Amino acid sequence: MQIGSNFPSQLPEGPLADKWTNYKNHINLVNPANKRLIDVIVVGSGLAGGSASATLAELGYNVKTFCFQDSPRRAHSIAAQGGINAAKNYQGDGDSTYRLFYDTVKGGDYRSREANVYRLAEVSANIIDQCVAQGVPFARDYGGLLDNRSFGGVLVSRTFYAKGQTGQQLLLGAYSAMNRQIARGKIKMYNRHEMLELVMVDGKARGIIARDLVTGEIERHSAHAVVIASGGYGNVFFLSTNAMGSNVSATWKIHKKGAWFANPCYTQIHPTCIPVSGDHQSKLTLMSESLRNDGRIWVPKKMEDVEAIRAGKLKATDLPEEDRDYYLERRYPAFGNLVPRDVASRAAKERCDAGFGVNVTGEAVYLDFASAIERYGKEQAHLKGLDENDKKVVTDLGKEVIKSKYGNLFQMYEKIVDDNPYEMPMMIYPAVHYTMGGTWVDYNLMSTIPGCYVIGEANFSDHGANRLGASALMQGLADGYFVLPYTIGDYLSNDIRTGKIPTDTPEFDEAEKSVRDQLERLINNKGTKSVDYFHKKLGKVMWDKVGMARNAQGLKEAMTEIKEIREAFWKDVKIPGTLNEYNEELAKAGRVADFLELGELFAKDALHREESCGGHFREEHQTPEGEAKRNPAFQYAAAWEYKGEPGEAVLHKEELKYENIEVKERSYK
Repeated sequence: MQIGSNFPSQLPEGPLADKWTNYKNHINLVNPANKRLIDVIVVGSGLAGGSASATLAELGYNVKTFCFQDSPRRAHSIAAQGGINAAKNYQGDGDSTYRLFYDTVKGGDYRSREANVYRLAEVSANIIDQCVAQGVPFARDYGGLLDNRSFGGVLVSRTFYAKGQTGQQLLLGAYSAMNRQIARGKIKMYNRHEMLELVMVDGKARGIIARDLVTGEIERHSAHAVVIASGGYGNVFFLSTNAMGSNVSATWKIHKKGAWFANPCYTQIHPTCIPVSGDHQSKLTLMSESLRNDGRIWVPKKMEDVEAIRAGKLKATDLPEEDRDYYLERRYPAFGNLVPRDVASRAAKERCDAGFGVNVTGEAVYLDFASAIERYGKEQAHLKGLDENDKKVVTDLGKEVIKSKYGNLFQMYEKIVDDNPYEMPMMIYPAVHYTMGGTWVDYNLMSTIPGCYVIGEANFSDHGANRLGASALMQGLADGYFVLPYTIGDYLSNDIRTGKIPTDTPEFDEAEKSVRDQLERLINNKGTKSVDYFHKKLGKVMWDKVGMARNAQGLKEAMTEIKEIREAFWKDVKIPGTLNEYNEELAKAGRVADFLELGELFAKDALHREESCGGHFREEHQTPEGEAKRNPAFQYAAAWEYKGEPGEAVLHKEELKYENIEVKERSYK
C-alpha cells in the first residue's frame, strides 16, 4: 500500500486560497500557433465533456468528441433538475468562496481533497457568468436579478436554477458552444460511437478504439491526450435515476489499462425519487431536491393510520397535523427538510423499515406542499389586497406560485403516478442517483495514466463521501470550462513537435484485436439468457447487500455472488443479431460485462472501509442515534489498482489532510 506525501497528487505549494492562482502563473503554455498541431479526444458530451470540447476547440486544439447518443444534447446531464451552486452571495445571506468550500467538504463527510474543492468553489462564480453569456435562462427575481434557492446541507441560498430543468438549459448552452466549433471544423463530432478501449504508446494515452453503433464498424482514433467525461456508474444497481444507457465502460477500460479507481463504494442514494412500482421498470425517476425547499416530508405517527392508508380507507389529506410525523424537522431542527441527501435517505429508510411506509410496498414517504401553497397564497392575497381568509382564493394563488417554481416537476410526477401533487402529497423513496467515486485523478485532473484526463462525475475528486445537491453541474462545468483547459495545456506543451499520432502501429493493432475478441466472444456465445436477466440479478445483489446500509457479512456474500453471476454471464448470455450491424443488445452486453466486474470491486471497497461516512453506511459503525460514525483511521481516498480480477485489486491510500478546516462532528441538528 502507498500512503502519505509520496502519493502523486501534484498539489501546488502555498496557502490554500492562492494555490490555483499560483499554479496558473507557473504552468507551461502552448503557443496558439502550436495548438493547431495538437489533437485531443473527449469521450462524453455532457456538461463536462461538452464544455471541455468547446473550450479546447476555442483555444485552438483539434478536438474529436465521442458520444453514444444520437446527439450531444441527449447526454444524461439533460436530466438534472434543481440547479447549480455558485458562491456569488446574491442573497446577501453570508455566502462566500470559503463557505461553499466548507459546506462541500463537510457535506462530503471530510473525505474529499481540500485543494480541489477550494478550486471548485473559487471558479464557481465564473460558471454563472459564462452560462448567462450563452443565454441560459436562469430564473430571475422581481427586480430582474438572478434568483437563488436553497439545497440540502447548507444554510444559505446559492443555487441558480431554471425551473426544474436546469441541466437541460445548461447542456444546451454547452451544446451551442460546441456547435460553433463543429461549424468551424475545430470539433469533429462522432455521434453514436462508443469507446471500447484506450490505446497507450510508450506509457502515454494516445488514442481509443471506438465502435460505430449504427454500422458496427470498429475504428481507430489517435490523439495527443484523451479526456474521459463519461459520467457515473449508478446503473450497476440496474434501477437508478440514470438514463438506461449510462455506464461505467469508459472509466473501467482505462482502469484495466492502469488508471486507479477511487472510492467505488461512495454512491449517492437520492431521497426524493418516485418509488419502485414493480419488476417491469427499467429505471427510476428523480424528483428534484429543490422540492424540499417547500415540500415537507412526513409519515403518519400511528400504525393504524398507516394501515388504513395502505388499504385505501384513508387519504393522506385526512390526517390532522398532530397525527403526522415530520421526522426530518423533528430529528434535525436546524436544517429540517434540507439535510444532505445521505441523511434524508437513511431517515426515510429508518421510518419505512419501522413499518411506517405509506404505499402498498411499505417503501414510500410523503412530500407535502399544502403548507407552502397556503403560505404563498396568503402572501399573494395580501399583496393583491384580497381576503387572506378565503381558502379558495389562497389555495388558487398558492398553487400558481408553486407552479411557477416547480411546474414541470409536478407535471412529470402526475404523468408517471397519475395523481395530482397539488391536491395530494407526492410519494417518494430513496434511489441510486450519483456516484462520488470514480477514476482517481491528481490536481491536474489526470489519472495515473499520463495523458489520460478524467473530468466531471467520472472522477472522484470533489465530493468525498456524499455530494451536496446542485454541485454536480457545478463540478462538470468547472472542470470543462475553467480547470482542464489550463492543466491539459501544461501537459501538451511537451507535444508540440510530436506530430500526428499514427494509428497503423502494434499498439493500435493489439487494442483493436482485444476489442474484436470480446465482441466476437459475446456475439458467438450460444447462451439462453438475456443481458437484462444478468443485469437485474446483479442489481438485486447490489441493492440488497451493497445499498443504503451495508454490513461485513452481506458484503462478503455480495462479492461471492457477483463473481458467480459474472461467470454465469459469460457462459449463458445470449446476444441476438450480428457484429457488423446496429445491435443495441451487443452494446448493452459489453456495458453489463463491465458492471459485473465493477460490482465486485465496489463491494470490496465497502468491506475494507470500516466506518460510516456520507453515502457509505456500515451498520457496524453508527452512533446510538443511528447516525454515520467516521473512523479517523480511514481519512483517505482509497485508490484501487487493477491486477487481473476485481477481488485481487491492490489498494493505494491518499491521505486527506485538512489544514484549513477543523474535522468535527457532521451535525445537522
